[in-house]
Amino acid sequence: MAQSMNTKVDYTVPATSFLGLTSYGNVMIGDKAFEFYNEKNVNDYIQIPWTEVDHVLGSVSFRGKWISRFAIVTKENGTYSFSTRDNKATLRAVNKYIESDKLLKSLTFFQVIGRGLKRLFRIKDKNEK
Repeated sequence: MAQSMNTKVDYTVPATSFLGLTSYGNVMIGDKAFEFYNEKNVNDYIQIPWTEVDHVLGSVSFRGKWISRFAIVTKENGTYSFSTRDNKATLRAVNKYIESDKLLKSLTFFQVIGRGLKRLFRIKDKNEK
C-alpha cells in the first residue's frame, strides 16, 4: 500500500483511470500531489507531484458545459487520463495548484481531422516541388 504524498487533502471524488486497462478508484487532490487510488487493488495507484505536471488537458464539449475527461501531461513520464464524477469541480480544485495558463482544452474531433488534412496537402506540395 502506498503512502499518501499529501499533508492536506482538498478534494476527493470517485474516478476512473484510463491508464492501460480501466481501473476504478478515488482521486485525491491535496497540497503536494494529484493521487489516484484503486478501490480493490491497493498496489494500483498513481501519484503525480505538482512539480512534475507540465499541463492539464480537458475534453470540453457544448461550449464548456460538459467535460467528459481530462489528461495530466507530466514533464517526464507521459500522459495520464482520468474521468471523475464531477470533472469540472475536479479541475477547479486542480487550478489551486496549477496556473490557469496550463489548463488547456484538447482538440475537438473536427480540429484533429482538419489538421490531418492540412498536413496531407502540405506533404503533397513538398513532394511535387
